[in-house]
Amino acid sequence: MIRAPNPDETRAELTRSGLNLIGQALSIFDADLRLAVANLQYQAMFDLPDELTRPGASFEATIRYLVHRGEYGPQDDPEAAIAFRVKQAATFEPHYFERPRANGRWIAVEGAPLGEGGWITVYTDITDTKRQESLLRARSEELSEQVLDHAERLAAANRELAATNAALQEAQRILTASEARIRQVTEMVPAHIAHVDASYRYSFSNRQQPLVFPGTSDRITGLHVSEALGPQTFATLKPWLDRALTGEPQVFEMTHQPSGRRIRIALTPDRTGQGVYVLSTDVSAEVQVREAISHAGKRSLAARLTSGMAHDFGNLLTIILGLQGRLAGLDLPGTAGADVQATLAAARRGAQLLNRLASISLPRDLSFQPVSLPALLNEVATLARPSLAEGVVLSVESALDDAPLLLDPGALQDSLLNLILNANAALSGPGTISLTALPRGGWLRIMVEDSGPGFSPEALTRATEPFYSTKQGQGSGLGLSMVYDQTKLAGGTLRLDNTGTGARVTLSLPLRRVARQIVLLVEDDDTIRTEVRAMLTGLGHAVIEAASLTEAQALTDLPGLTLILSDMQLGDGLGLDLSGAGLPLVLMTSLPPGDPLRAGATAPVLTKPFDADRLAGALADAACRAAPDTPEDPHD
Repeated sequence: MIRAPNPDETRAELTRSGLNLIGQALSIFDADLRLAVANLQYQAMFDLPDELTRPGASFEATIRYLVHRGEYGPQDDPEAAIAFRVKQAATFEPHYFERPRANGRWIAVEGAPLGEGGWITVYTDITDTKRQESLLRARSEELSEQVLDHAERLAAANRELAATNAALQEAQRILTASEARIRQVTEMVPAHIAHVDASYRYSFSNRQQPLVFPGTSDRITGLHVSEALGPQTFATLKPWLDRALTGEPQVFEMTHQPSGRRIRIALTPDRTGQGVYVLSTDVSAEVQVREAISHAGKRSLAARLTSGMAHDFGNLLTIILGLQGRLAGLDLPGTAGADVQATLAAARRGAQLLNRLASISLPRDLSFQPVSLPALLNEVATLARPSLAEGVVLSVESALDDAPLLLDPGALQDSLLNLILNANAALSGPGTISLTALPRGGWLRIMVEDSGPGFSPEALTRATEPFYSTKQGQGSGLGLSMVYDQTKLAGGTLRLDNTGTGARVTLSLPLRRVARQIVLLVEDDDTIRTEVRAMLTGLGHAVIEAASLTEAQALTDLPGLTLILSDMQLGDGLGLDLSGAGLPLVLMTSLPPGDPLRAGATAPVLTKPFDADRLAGALADAACRAAPDTPEDPHD
């Protein structure tokens, strides 16, 4: 059987053949001082046995052979001479020297280290050159002894310089390749790696700064930190940089105000004393997970501590509701009837809050509905004013009109009542509380401000933690924590700060406007289609009807069509098949939530029966999901 040639063996044989054509002797030893490659001239020049020219031959064995053969002349201590040359070789230093051999010939030895470890040595027979130099000295009586000496030294220096240049070129090649590899690796790291000198200027950057600090440039080498990141961020970084420049490593976290991202920065002093190495990573997701885990643990503890109390209080509310219901049926004098109705409303509100408290440790769902924000704010003020201390004035201002917004009214009302009552508790006497709402880009910003003493530094940091309270044992410490959780669940943010005249809490929620839709209604039951069409037109939407999947598929390319509302199970197919039309799709079904067909749906599902409010919320939510993403930063 004929074996096919091995490509590696073929290349190795070509390499050996090429090296054998070189007129000089050549050897390459690896980092373990084992022979890797040698040509025939190497064996011939030193008359070496075959075992010392094969790959893997020991450098020490080769030197031992040459020393004992007299290559280096008589040696008082051969073992010491062998050890000296082996130790010298292990340093891998570039070298060039000329020496006479025991056979009377002269050789030039030129060695250079290799980037992968080990070194290459070239041996050149310079006997003829030396003879010419001697002949020149003997026959040139007119030349001074000093000129001849200079000429010989210059010739030797030129040979040594040529060897040094070769070594430097190889070192430069290795260094350039190494630098290119290091830069490529650093540019692949999802973090900003940089070097800042003592004058706060970048001398190196892996060009990943925009990944960590959005809105900045990736070309910052030579720039001052304040130019690259802005004066505000530089002012935050400078104290840490100054400590690192004195030799103290620093690790800290900061909030990048323009983007709202949480950044972890590690500063490592440069050992040369010429600056600081900087490693910056975006840990926003990590911080959110950390906060979520902390809040989840504390909510679980809150649920265990309050479940019994909530049960007993629920029984009391049931009794109160029953008694007030009986009173409401009587013919009461004066304003007593209105008082009974107010008591009933407050008791029902308490029951709703108990339900929320009972589910504090469970996943909560949003219930988006079209809401008139001015009306909701006025309702909040009506509920809150009777509970305010004497002399406290609550004002409401909205920069939005009555056009409906998609909100969870119950959660938002709870949050605002909580904030107003907290502000009232912070006022030690007469004062003012303002409730203000305004649009800001793609966000709805709602602010609750008071004229009290403001937040303490500790409260600014910890106020949203479950069980943290400044009311000295009178508060549960759950109010702001629940506001924080509800706001996060709705896709927004909560911010605490002081205004100079009091405290301010800002809720930023995605601004989702409820727009008029042109809806393709797909339902094969005529009665249900008639009822749903009436709901849609009552909500101000235009309706195009289809009684089957086939009919609907023929209508999906109508101009101006904005949304499809379809029954999940149609006589000739599934409503989910309309998802390929490229329009927002909402499905309707009477199937229970655990049904496999419903569980596999990739579009929002509305459970039958439903009322107009639930229908309006589902359509508005679907339209908002299909709209462009809300900008990342809700705060300045």
